[in-house]
Formats: sequence, C-alpha cells, structure tokens
Amino acid sequence: MSQLPTVKLLIGGEFVESQSSEWREVINPATQQVLARVPMATADEVNAAVAAASRAFNSWKKTPIGARARIFLKYQQLIREHMQELAAILTAEQGKTLADAEGDIFRGLEVVEHAANIGTLQMGEFAENVAGGVDTYTLQQPLGVCAGITPFNFPAMIPLWMFPMAIATGNTFVLKPSEQDPMVTMRLVELALEAGIPPGVLNVVHGGPEVVNAICDHPDIKAVSFVGSSRVGSHVYHRASQNGKRVQCMMGAKNHAIVLPDANKDQALNQLTGAAFGAAGQRCMALSVAVLVGEAQQWIPELVARAKSLSVGAGKDNPDLGPLISCTARERVTGLIAKGVAEGARLELDGRHVHVPGYEQGNFVGPTIFSGVKPGMSIYEQEIFGPVLCLLAADSLDEAIAIINANPHGNGTAIFTQSGAAARKFQEEINVGQVGINVPIPVPVPLFSFTGSRGSKLGDLGPYGKQVVLFYTQTKTVTSRWFDDEASSGKVHTTIALR
Repeated sequence: MSQLPTVKLLIGGEFVESQSSEWREVINPATQQVLARVPMATADEVNAAVAAASRAFNSWKKTPIGARARIFLKYQQLIREHMQELAAILTAEQGKTLADAEGDIFRGLEVVEHAANIGTLQMGEFAENVAGGVDTYTLQQPLGVCAGITPFNFPAMIPLWMFPMAIATGNTFVLKPSEQDPMVTMRLVELALEAGIPPGVLNVVHGGPEVVNAICDHPDIKAVSFVGSSRVGSHVYHRASQNGKRVQCMMGAKNHAIVLPDANKDQALNQLTGAAFGAAGQRCMALSVAVLVGEAQQWIPELVARAKSLSVGAGKDNPDLGPLISCTARERVTGLIAKGVAEGARLELDGRHVHVPGYEQGNFVGPTIFSGVKPGMSIYEQEIFGPVLCLLAADSLDEAIAIINANPHGNGTAIFTQSGAAARKFQEEINVGQVGINVPIPVPVPLFSFTGSRGSKLGDLGPYGKQVVLFYTQTKTVTSRWFDDEASSGKVHTTIALR
C-alpha cells in the first residue's frame, strides 16, 4: 500500500504531503483497483490553507480585472489541450464513460470561459447629483477567503463552477473535493497554477466530515459553496450560516418529466432514456421520474426497448452506462429496487443482474424501469442516484403538474409536447426552478445561473452566472460631496436630509 501514489494538498502554492494518520483509497469502480490514497487533512493543515488564502487576498483583491481575466483565458486553453488526459483520469476514478467525462469537463470549461469576462458583471452603479453636489455610487468588492465543497458525481464540472468564479471576482479560495475521486480535480488545479494563479489564491484540502465542519466553522472563511446530498447540504448550510457565512447549497432532487401524447414520440423517448440513464443516473439533474399523460402510457414497451438497447461497461470502453461510484452505492440502489418491488410497483426492466465480461467486480447496475409508481413509495420519495426510472400515470396535464408541485424537490423538470399552449401553461404553473421544454436536462449555460429551488436548494443565489457574482462580492455604497473653497463655510445642519 505504501507504493500507491498519494493525493497531495495544495497550500500556499505548494503541493505538500499530508501529515494525517487517516487515509482513504481512491478506487476504480469498474475494477476495484486502488488508484491512490487520499488524506483526511488535519486541523492544522486546514488552518494553514486558510491562512495562505488570507495572506494572498491582500494582494489578489488589488490585481486588475484584466490581469485576472488573462489567467482564465490561459486556463481555458490549457483545459482544452489536456481534455483527453483529464477525461481518462476522471473515467478511471469516477466510472463515467469517456464521452460523458469529456462532457463533464466541457460544462466546467464553459464557466471558466465566462470567468474570463466576469468583469462586466462587477460594474457598480452611479447616480450624479442625488442632492446638492452629492453623488452616490456602488462598488462590488470581493469578500475574502471563500470555500467550496464538491461531490463525487461531477469531479471536474462542479469545482470549475466554484473556484474560477470566486477567484475571478477577486477572492481567494479553499477547495475540498470529494475524497472518492479527487485526482482529476487535482490535475485541474495543477493546470490552474500553470495558467498563472498566484500562490495562496487557490488552496486544496481533502477530508470527510471533520474537514467539512472545519470549513463551516473557520472565522476567516466568508462564504461557502456546496453541491451534494440534501443531508450534508442542510448540515453545511445551517452550521456555516450560524457562523455568519454566506452559504449556497445545491442539494438532492427528484426531477420529473411530463410526456404528453402529442409529443414527438421518438424524440421524447430517446431524450427521456438518455436523461434517465446517462451517467448511470448519478446526476442531480437526472430525469428519474416520468409522468405519462393519457395515451402516452401506451409507450412503455417502446421505452423499455430503448433502455434494453443501452450498453453497460467500463467507462474507458465508452459504453452507454458505466458503473456506480462504489460498492456501497450499488448495494443502496439494488436495495431500493427490491423495495420498489415489495411496495407494489411493476418492474418493467430489472438491471440488478447485468453482467460485464472481464469486469466481474464492477459496481454495475443496468437500466431499470418501474411502472405503476405512486407517491409514498420509497423509490418515488427517495433520490435513488442510480439508473432507475419511475413511471407515473396521469389523465391530464393539470393532474401531472399537481403531482410535480406536491413533490418537495425543485431542481429541474421538463415537458415533452408539440403544443405551445401546453408548454406555456407548464412553465407558468410548475413550481420548479429550472424548466425544460423538449429539453430533458435544463441546466442553463453560464450566461444565466443555476436556479434549483425548494428542497433542492438552500441559499438565495446560485452558482455561476450573474447570481454568483452577487454571492462572491459585497456591495459598498459611497455617497460623495466635494466642496470648493467658497462653499466650504456654510450653516451647520443637524437634520438627516442631504441638502
């Protein structure tokens, strides 16, 4: 075990070996091969990372916007040049297919590109002569040290949602990647330093609950961004908020799609299949529930046939589905499938016994489809985070909308229809933050913000886009008056009004 590579910490511009006595293994989920060891950072190491970020902030906040932008212009080019290398690392440790790994990186790359032009969103406001000789203007200034806690399912995209936007707006950053697949994140961090991010502006610590709590508690960290499960996200939000920090938490989901009988059948079924089973269902934006309205309920056999045609295998072989992240994840998903059967749902397609030649130890679950699912069943109430699609029936669009609005989550939803009137009614009445119309996974491009809602989000402002600029900056309002010599001697006023 001592010969395995170790994942380093990044503190003050240096990659350092942790002195921790607690280490975990990074495991290839297709083979169970141990790829590396990752440390659970000590309290002193976390403090050192925050201290390095605090020192760097004093100069970084004064770095011209253009100089910061040029770093991210260089960074996006380096990511493009290393795309295949990054995808191979991501696939080995996370399991997703090479094509999906490149998609993971590319969606993060889009945010890096946006970070290079973020200065236009940091401009303040100015009003001249709001009172006699008085001007008022606002400044958007960085907060200081910010931190990010990222999940296993998008180890490239979500770190790239966080630190580029925070750093481009003048903050410094402490990143805690998922301990399950930190290697591609660390390679992205290496490229960020190569692009010119100065020492201490970006720091990385690894760990579990103790490190998460240390980030929530540290008095010098001003803001925390989190993506992950609802259980951990709720803990992070409340603990960090109680310590006076700004917090944004993107959490669990149960995303629904409505399929109307007037939808283009082939397009709707193809998109539903891809959105339900892509990335083995390990997406917070996966379409894990479809509400089939009226005659669309007759399409189930064709949906099952499409799902059966998907290939399952090791990500490096570029199948349609790779493995789940861990043995524990596989056991949880197969256990929920068994519970769905026990609770009365009809198992249309069972993916529990998929066999991948040469990868007998892999954490594979094939596409699984339940029909006759009803609210209250475990497979409906819980986020399965696996390749399991639940089908519900409704007699009308109104009934389908009511089903979705009754669910506590609000990450994303979609409708498949050729009716403009139905689509407009849906977008107006649905109580979910991100809506797709014939678009199965409605994650917005970085010009906009990720706008999950209700039980899927805590905090007012989302990651990337215009909203995250407000999250990572504080507004300072300046009211200014300049006197010439003749006007400097006047009557004393004791009222609050400007004159």
